[in-house]
Amino acid sequence: MLDINFIRQNLDLVEKSTKEKGYKTDISAILKKDDERKTLLTKVESLRTERNAVASQMKGGKPAPELIKKGKEIKLELAGLEKELDSLTNEVTTALKSVPNVIFDDVPLGGEECSVEVKKWGKNKAKGIDHLDFATSRDWVDFERGAKVAGNKFYYLKGGLALLENALLQFGLQKVQEHGFTYMTTPDLVSSRVLEGTGFAPRSSEQSDEYFIEGEDLALIATAEMTITGYHMDEILDEKDLPLFYAGYSACFRKEAGAYGKYTRGLFRVHQFNKLEMYCFCLPEQSKEIHEKILEIEEDIWQSLGIPYHVINIAAGDLGAPAAKKYDLEYWSPVNQKYQELTSCSNCTDFQSRAVNIRVRKKDGSLEYVHTLNGTAISLARAMVAVLENYAKEDGKLEVPEVLHPYLGNREEL
Repeated sequence: MLDINFIRQNLDLVEKSTKEKGYKTDISAILKKDDERKTLLTKVESLRTERNAVASQMKGGKPAPELIKKGKEIKLELAGLEKELDSLTNEVTTALKSVPNVIFDDVPLGGEECSVEVKKWGKNKAKGIDHLDFATSRDWVDFERGAKVAGNKFYYLKGGLALLENALLQFGLQKVQEHGFTYMTTPDLVSSRVLEGTGFAPRSSEQSDEYFIEGEDLALIATAEMTITGYHMDEILDEKDLPLFYAGYSACFRKEAGAYGKYTRGLFRVHQFNKLEMYCFCLPEQSKEIHEKILEIEEDIWQSLGIPYHVINIAAGDLGAPAAKKYDLEYWSPVNQKYQELTSCSNCTDFQSRAVNIRVRKKDGSLEYVHTLNGTAISLARAMVAVLENYAKEDGKLEVPEVLHPYLGNREEL
């Protein structure tokens, strides 16, 4: 969520970013509504002052009937105006949630097709083996029984593929700890305040991709980014403790409602998967440098696994509400002969922290909202797709990437 005063002071910038991100939010209407709120607030505060003055006059003896009458009239009027003020304040707060974060100057403008490649690594293979055909032939994955038990796009992992998933997790966990991240497991459910504060669509939105719990103010998480954002909700952090680096492991649940027309075969796009997520709370002046650091860690992971990739600077129209800038790391699919999304990392500045009230007390005693960043260490379903496509052999065996040998009993093949 953006600060209403920031919006007033940077109206042209906010309107431009909102438009470039593809949002149709009427910023001027929000400011007009806030003007109404401020006018009403002034009236309420004036009445409160008058009420206190009358109450003070009533002390020390029997008050005059006129004073009692005046006190009752003020109380009645104030009750009505305070109710109206609460309603108007809620309207402004809800409207502010529809204003996306301001983009950085180096974010490409335009839609998804305007994203810019900023680096490339590895040699792209000319052909590969389809991951679903390979895993099915080895009896390593079972979508049919997954659908029978839970519905379409749910699955069981078995044997070598289940072991590979565990090896990838252990490898990713080792990497993030080497870079100073504190490992944590998180809840698989969040309240609507945390979900919306993180920047995900509310229950009432047609764009919502989350599974909500009927009769409860809870939703299954789409990523540990949600739960880690809420970890320090309503807290004041100390400047000396920042930056804080966390790596959260969790199951992730997504309806994938917006996946129409995208590559969805097998494990690439499913309703449930496991993920190790990197997250950082930091000072505003640290966030751009830390964003690059998180990207470097992602690159380190995939270079170590020997998976060719490129990195793209995501265009504004494909950026989403919370991020001021986002990188996607896409692996080379030798099966489809194109790059496909594997990980991402975003700088959300103070957009999330303002919504869930996470601040830092500076050395001079002042308070400031922290910046938050997130990045995928290992999204395990897609990671398995990338490994199978690049390491499956014609003889039906899977060559194990060297860095995974220690987590698979030093086996070179599965």
